[in-house]
Amino acid sequence: MNFIEACRKAISFETTPTASTVPFCSWIKEYAGHKGLIAEVINEQQSGIDQANVLIRLPIKTSSPEFMLQAHLDTRDPGPYGLWNQNDHNPFDASILEGKIFGLGAADVKLDLLCKINALSRFLSDKELVMNPVVVGTFGEESGMQGALKLIRKNKVSPQMALIGEPSDLKVIHAAKGYVQVEIQIPYSEDELKYKSEHNLSESTSTQSRLFSGKAAHSSTPHLGESAIKKMFDYLLQMPRGVIIMSLDGGVNHNTVPAQAFLEVDLMSGVREPMAAKLSAVYRAIKSLEQRFLSYEDSEFFPKNPTLSIGSARTLEDRIVLAGTCRIPPVVSNEVYENWMHELKQACSQVGADFRVLDYKRPYRAEPNSRLVRGALETLKQLGIEPELITQASTNEASLWSRVGVDCIAFGAGAREGNTHTPHESVQVADLEKSTEFYARMIERFCL
Repeated sequence: MNFIEACRKAISFETTPTASTVPFCSWIKEYAGHKGLIAEVINEQQSGIDQANVLIRLPIKTSSPEFMLQAHLDTRDPGPYGLWNQNDHNPFDASILEGKIFGLGAADVKLDLLCKINALSRFLSDKELVMNPVVVGTFGEESGMQGALKLIRKNKVSPQMALIGEPSDLKVIHAAKGYVQVEIQIPYSEDELKYKSEHNLSESTSTQSRLFSGKAAHSSTPHLGESAIKKMFDYLLQMPRGVIIMSLDGGVNHNTVPAQAFLEVDLMSGVREPMAAKLSAVYRAIKSLEQRFLSYEDSEFFPKNPTLSIGSARTLEDRIVLAGTCRIPPVVSNEVYENWMHELKQACSQVGADFRVLDYKRPYRAEPNSRLVRGALETLKQLGIEPELITQASTNEASLWSRVGVDCIAFGAGAREGNTHTPHESVQVADLEKSTEFYARMIERFCL
């Protein structure tokens, strides 16, 4: 099987958040074995779904520490298949057009894993190793990085340095923002629930509805989008305090700037503790926190300040649930972050709402003059690639590994902005070849 055939095969495995990575790992083990490498599949479970990590090593392993080349196995959900025009409306059927491979996971980051396996296979005859290179494929990056967490907790790898797979257009990512997933549950009062129930059974009642439109974007780059939910809440602030919110709905998930939102209200109310007042209070607290964010700037990032995006709003039987994310640059200390979350929790509790942090990944930054960063930049220069340091507004698995003392950078072929998380995701074949050469030279530099 040549490299292009392997790329097509890798993309054919569905590894979206609701699918299993086990079949893909089984094939990876076979693929690595044909190249003379030793692969270990570690079976796990997440949310009741069988998942797996895979570790790939050289046949000869010493007691030296490890040099990790990591990529995640899972992809995002593809969304409507009909939008995948370059793939004949099937995101798992890779196509090659004008030197590019199109398909889900082409850039983020299934094919990066193949590059790392191919690079490792060049060192089968080398026995004197300063560090042992190990290629690691992890599940669950799109849903809390659970695969990497399992490896860390079980001490399955012991790296000193790590190359984390991220589409970076062959640039070195030396820092990334932290990620906070939050949820706010706001209960309806008993009076309001009773009113809504009677209203729905009556034939002579009426309501007013409004649809709000925005522009979708990833929550790490909210400046590229326009939040329909914020428009809805700003509108709600202008309405009488006692209106009844019959229903509201917006966004698709916590991690996206919402493009659509819907609000239905009844102007005839008079109930105590109306939902509209509670929502307005929570929204004002969020707006106040966003103003505080402006005092914290990290010039290496764009946007340079912390951000908070409400990605989804849902009306359930007895409550409204808001879900969103914060992006925290490394300039913000953990103490400041915790104070912010405490203040939001207090503001929510004052109106009887429940505020929870569902996930938190700290920001990270590798020093530009570190041995790993300097080695990566020098290697790129040797390959005739312009060496460039960049940062990432979203979060990657370097956040986890750096917390346990591993020197990390992220790198990979393919553009991120306007490419990943879109139905025309692609990567240049030539850039995959350059990535493979980069990884091989980094192994040579640090392991021999």
